[in-house]
Amino acid sequence: MRGIARNFAFGFAEKYLQAVLAFISSIALARLLSPSEIGVYSIAAVLTGLAQVFRDLGTGQLLVARRELSTVEQRALLTISIGMGWCLALLLAGLADSLAAFYRQPELARVLRILSLNFVLVPFSSQVTAVLRREMHAAALLRVSASYSVTQFAATIALAASGFGTSALAWGSFAATAIGFLAALVQQPAGMAWRPGLQGVCAMIRPGGLAVAGNVIDEVGVVAPDLIAGKLLGAEEVALLGKAQSVLSLFNQAVTSAVSPVVFPLFAKHAREGGDPLQAYISAAACITALSWPFFLFAGLFAGPLVTLLYGQQWQACVPLIRIMCGAAALYSMFNMGRYLLVATGHIGAQARIDAIAVLGRLAMLLPAGLAGLSWLAVAVALSLVFRSWLVLRCLRELYGLELAMLLRALRKSACATGAAVAPACLVLVAAPGGEMGIVHLAGGASAGALGWGLAIWLQGHPLAGFLRRAGWQQ
Repeated sequence: MRGIARNFAFGFAEKYLQAVLAFISSIALARLLSPSEIGVYSIAAVLTGLAQVFRDLGTGQLLVARRELSTVEQRALLTISIGMGWCLALLLAGLADSLAAFYRQPELARVLRILSLNFVLVPFSSQVTAVLRREMHAAALLRVSASYSVTQFAATIALAASGFGTSALAWGSFAATAIGFLAALVQQPAGMAWRPGLQGVCAMIRPGGLAVAGNVIDEVGVVAPDLIAGKLLGAEEVALLGKAQSVLSLFNQAVTSAVSPVVFPLFAKHAREGGDPLQAYISAAACITALSWPFFLFAGLFAGPLVTLLYGQQWQACVPLIRIMCGAAALYSMFNMGRYLLVATGHIGAQARIDAIAVLGRLAMLLPAGLAGLSWLAVAVALSLVFRSWLVLRCLRELYGLELAMLLRALRKSACATGAAVAPACLVLVAAPGGEMGIVHLAGGASAGALGWGLAIWLQGHPLAGFLRRAGWQQ
């Protein structure tokens, strides 16, 4: 158990470094670049993010989840990853002009061509990081991630300050990919297979294809709001929606993305050894909601000063969007580990069905909402998260017997900790003269809320408290 806690600790260190650098970078870039420049890059990022899902055809998940992994299978997976990555690089570069014309943003073509270079190098570094995750070498993963994050931060800020505009973000991404590739080579574990091979490729395509099908469908749902806003509303609206979502995604950057690389192989290990991964899921949900529920409620209450601190006064138009979406984000945090449980235990088809139904439902909500305006688009995003939460719960009940009442009982201490955090923060809101909040009120609310939350976690003996103690002993 202590080894698992140690891996979580390294995972949190990795993601907190990324979150801190992203936080500082977003503050600087919000002042160095205009909303329209950031909006153009946001469109490019979601397009390349969609292509990224196809890139390895699910080989990363297979490397982690397979019971046995031979050299022949590693070579076959590398062949698939290289073939898909390089084809996507050519496809994205070739479609750059057409996509720029579709979105009526000429600068988009140049940004897409720069970002397509990432697909040339990523297949190699991703092979290393997948094997490191399988073997739970969290310290090595931290070193690779730190190299990537620091390079992206330094290069992007330097180029933006030098007047590169939207291209600064794209070149910063490529510089980080190049350094991340070199770091992965240095940190590679013994026995890595670097010679591509055709033997076994066909056997890997089907399970990998099922995994990537679910990921592609899910990614379509993730990027749909930005793509719809970019087409129906404009680049500035894309930037506003992106900033609102980026505030809420701070939790995913700081917690969920740190937990998932450890939780996924942990679920897979339970499945390989005949254990009960559902109990691991419930424990993970208890720890995550103890953090997510206070965060999202606090973000909704203090959205105004939080946006000012992060991005500046010129981005206040995204505050109503944050308040619309934060409650649904808190609800979905109960179920966002479901994907890793299903894939790790071999229910890839079930996850793909959830993704397909959820995305169809989300698109059905987003398209008419996009015609109505940006606020309605945020409402549609929130409702789609509620719908996905219901789908995940229904699937977990059918496959593992998880009832909502069982899950809520396990989360009672998280609810108490949330109340202890939000109550003193609300007192700060009441004390704000005329309801006008500033950075001082944000700091006061955060401090009071953190104190109440910490006391509740400790006095209740919340599972998170024991986990943090075990992680601390390993440092």
